[in-house]
Amino acid sequence: MLGSRISIRDNASSHAAQETRQYLTEENVELLDHPPYSPDLSPNDFFTFPKIKNRLRGQRFQSPEEAVDAFKNAVLDLPAKEWNKFFENWFERMQTCSNLGGEYLEKQ
Repeated sequence: MLGSRISIRDNASSHAAQETRQYLTEENVELLDHPPYSPDLSPNDFFTFPKIKNRLRGQRFQSPEEAVDAFKNAVLDLPAKEWNKFFENWFERMQTCSNLGGEYLEKQ
């Protein structure tokens, strides 16, 4: 469908809220669920947080707002090449998880 978007969703209450679901429906956003509590497939657990943590390591912030701004800038500064690599890795992880019948990748 032209113009449709896909969003990844876990079991966070904010993702399941009626207002959130209504907004996503109105904006024509298709939801892609991943298994709850699955760090193997959570993009934040295996990609975003480690990348940003390394970029912000050693910095001190004067306020929560300054820390949030630094986080946002670090995310926005990640090159497209890294995001592309992330998505390739994420699809490989999904396939591996599927092949393992849902077992954690780290167990293998």
